[in-house]
Amino acid sequence: MFTPPADFTPDFQKGNGLIAAIAQDADTGEVLMLAWMNQQAWEATLATGEAHYYSRSRKELWHKGATSGHIQKVRAIRLDCDSDAVLLLIDQVGAACHTGHRSCFFRELLPAGTPQD
Repeated sequence: MFTPPADFTPDFQKGNGLIAAIAQDADTGEVLMLAWMNQQAWEATLATGEAHYYSRSRKELWHKGATSGHIQKVRAIRLDCDSDAVLLLIDQVGAACHTGHRSCFFRELLPAGTPQD
């Protein structure tokens, strides 16, 4: 699926084998979730075109949506300037959040006195 050039390689050593991975809706720009990738998750994502992450709690590779069906189809990948975080531009099938919300960022804190919709 994805074949990155040699200079498009995350630096997994900076984060003790993990990098931050942000999933963003490719059409709307909405940030859907933050997860972690190790080398194995990175390679699985590149090979399949679907988001794979590393579960820190279960300490294992996690194919997003493998059990729920809420997969993330990767359209593009961006690597940050320090090579220690990636942005996945995705098509989200179903909810991104395990709570059932479209985005994991459904809670919002506003300054006191700010009108809310």
